[in-house]
Amino acid sequence: MSKLHLVFGGRVSDPQGLDFVDLSNLDVVGLFPDYKSAEKAWRAAAQRTVDDAEMKYVVVHLHKLLQPDAA
Repeated sequence: MSKLHLVFGGRVSDPQGLDFVDLSNLDVVGLFPDYKSAEKAWRAAAQRTVDDAEMKYVVVHLHKLLQPDAA
């Protein structure tokens, strides 16, 4: 199984949390086959919104959600 990673972001109610304000308006950056490429995309997306404290981008390790017992 590929080690899939999802990168997305959006406006959050608290910059220290993950409570996204408008789930219908998330910016889905994409799916990536490895962490290195996901991190590169995450950095680029986060950099575009660096001056907006309420915008947050995250990397989700989909392979950990799909197979939580796998190493």
